[in-house]
Amino acid sequence: MTVNKNQPNAPLQRIEFGHQSVEERIKHFGDFTIALDDEQIHQQSMRCLHCGTPFCSASCPLHNRPVDFNRLVLDGKWRAAWECLNSTSSFPEFTSRVCPAICEAGCTQYYLEDAAVGIKTIERAIIDRAWLSGWVKPVKPLVKTGKRVAVVGSGPAGLACAQQLARAGHKVTVYEKNEKAGGLLRYGIPDFKLPKDLIDRRIEQMQAEGVAFKFGTAVGVKSFSQGVFSQAQKTVSADKLKRDYDAVVLSCGSETPRDLKVPGREAKGVHFALELLIGQNRAVSGELDETPISCKDCKVVIIGGGDTGSDCVGIARRQGAESIVQLDIGPCPPLQEDKAATWPDWPRKLRTSSSHEEGCERLWGISTKEILVNDSGAVRGLHCVKVRLDPATKRLTQEPGSDFEIAADRVFLAMGFSHPTEELLEAFGIQRDARGNAKAGTETDLRPFESSVAGVFACGDTRSGQSLVVRAMSEGRRCARAVDLYLMGTTELPAFRA
Repeated sequence: MTVNKNQPNAPLQRIEFGHQSVEERIKHFGDFTIALDDEQIHQQSMRCLHCGTPFCSASCPLHNRPVDFNRLVLDGKWRAAWECLNSTSSFPEFTSRVCPAICEAGCTQYYLEDAAVGIKTIERAIIDRAWLSGWVKPVKPLVKTGKRVAVVGSGPAGLACAQQLARAGHKVTVYEKNEKAGGLLRYGIPDFKLPKDLIDRRIEQMQAEGVAFKFGTAVGVKSFSQGVFSQAQKTVSADKLKRDYDAVVLSCGSETPRDLKVPGREAKGVHFALELLIGQNRAVSGELDETPISCKDCKVVIIGGGDTGSDCVGIARRQGAESIVQLDIGPCPPLQEDKAATWPDWPRKLRTSSSHEEGCERLWGISTKEILVNDSGAVRGLHCVKVRLDPATKRLTQEPGSDFEIAADRVFLAMGFSHPTEELLEAFGIQRDARGNAKAGTETDLRPFESSVAGVFACGDTRSGQSLVVRAMSEGRRCARAVDLYLMGTTELPAFRA
C-alpha cells in the first residue's frame, strides 16, 4: 500500500479532476474541469506500484507505458515523461480528456484498494506541460519517398494514420467532408469535454509536417444529402483517388446511426443525437449563428444509455431543458463489479458522468414501443414498456402490464452506429463484413488493414465498427505501418499488438 510521506500511517488517496459547480458550468459550453497541481500529480505518481506486470499497459489499445512515465514524473523528469508518452500516443491531449481510461481498470491499485492510480490525470498533466513548454514541435522526415497517400476522414484514426505516414516521408493528403478537421472529435464531442483549440493546434503541427488537408470535400458520394452530418461543397470520386495516389486509407468512422423503427418515428422533434451535438458544436465555434435544435423549456427524452446519450444530457441541460430523462434498454449495471472475475478487464458497472450529475433521470430496462404524436405532427410523448433479461434465453422479454407513457417535446436517438456509409464503400468496391463494416485484416493477416481492393486500406470505426477514440488512434497508427510496408517493402514505424 502506498503511504502518505507526511502521515506515514495514512495511505495516499486517489485525486480526481476538480469541477466547477453545477450551477456555474451549466451556464457555458466551455471546459469546466480543474486540473491537478504539481503536488497532487506527484502524489498520484507515488501511488504507482511500478508493477513487474503492468496490466495498465496491456489494457491500453495504444500500449502506453504508465509505469514508466509515472516514475519519470515522480523523479521530476517531465520532458522524459512526455517523450515516453509521445512514443506510443499521437494525441494524448485528446485521450486524457475523453478516454474512459480502460488502463485504470487494469491498475493493480484498483484491484487492491478499489482506487486506481490517476493515470488519466497524469497523462493530461504531461501533455499540457509539453505544449506549454514548447516541447511539441513538427517532426519532419529526413527523406521523402515520393509516394502519395490519400486519407479519407480526419477523425482520430485518420489523423493518427496521416501523421505517421507523413513522418515516414510520404506525401499525405487528408480529405474531410466538413469545414474543419477532427471528425466526431470536433463535431460529436461537446466543447465542455474537449475544447476545439486542442484540435486546431494539432492540425497546425501536422500541416507543418507536410500533411495537406482538403476540407469541404466528400469522397465517393454523388450528392450532398447527408444534412447535418456533412458540410461538403464538392466531391471527388473513388476512382480518381485510386488513380492519383499510391495508396488510399479509409478512416471515415461508423456514420450510420441506429434508428428506432416504431410508429411515430417521423414526428417533428425526433432527432438523431448527432443532429443536436453537431448543431450545438457548430454554433459554439461560430460556424452557425445559432443551434438548429433548441431544448429550451422542453421535456427531453434521450433513448440510449451510452456516452453519446450522456453528451446529449449535458447539451440539453445547458440549453435550458425543463426536464431530461435518459432511457436504457438494458438492466441497471451493478454498483460494484466482481473484481476476482473481471480484473484486469474493463468491468461492467454503473457509471455516472458529469452530465448526469447536472440533472437527469435515468431509467433502466425500458423499451420504446411508440412515439406519440399530437395533432400538429409533433412529438408529445413515448409509449414504453419495461423489459427484463431472461436468464434462460439471454433475451429481453416484456413484462406484462408494464406499459407507461413519458411526456416529451424533444426525443434524441443515441443508440449507437451500425456501419460506415454504404455509398462510400460501394464506390471503392470494397467487400463488407457481416456487420456492414469495411472488410480488412489486422496484423495476423498477410495484408494487414488492406481491403479487398488492392492499395485501399481501412482503419478505425470504418473497419472495426464504433469504438473508443483511443482504439481509433491505435488502429490509425497500426494501419500507417501497414501502408508504409505496402509502399516500401519495409518499415521503421512502430509495431503494435492488438
